[in-house]
Amino acid sequence: MKKESILREKSYRFAVRIVHLSHFLKNDKKEYILYKQILRSGTAIGALIREAEYAQSTADFVNKFNISLKEANETAYWLSLLKDTDYIDLNLYTSLFQDCDELICMLVSTIKTLKEKNS
Repeated sequence: MKKESILREKSYRFAVRIVHLSHFLKNDKKEYILYKQILRSGTAIGALIREAEYAQSTADFVNKFNISLKEANETAYWLSLLKDTDYIDLNLYTSLFQDCDELICMLVSTIKTLKEKNS
């Protein structure tokens, strides 16, 4: 399985977890602002990876991955904020943050490889 396929699958599974987290924040915690932020950034990671599959050029492909990386970094921020404001507990934070950090590492590696191949 290619790295991009693994990244695609992991980002999708992460998005599913983020959707569940958003439902929890909205319905159980009655948090109506932050849930929208993390839902948007957390699901955008995989959406951009999927969008890159039909990129018009290598530069467009790399650009989509760079934007996905930015969304992953933003998601890490929202996760930290949710933990530090006691909307999510340490166990949930740790699990989600590890997944997010793994996506960040994979995106950085993929982007670096693509740039090296095209220089």
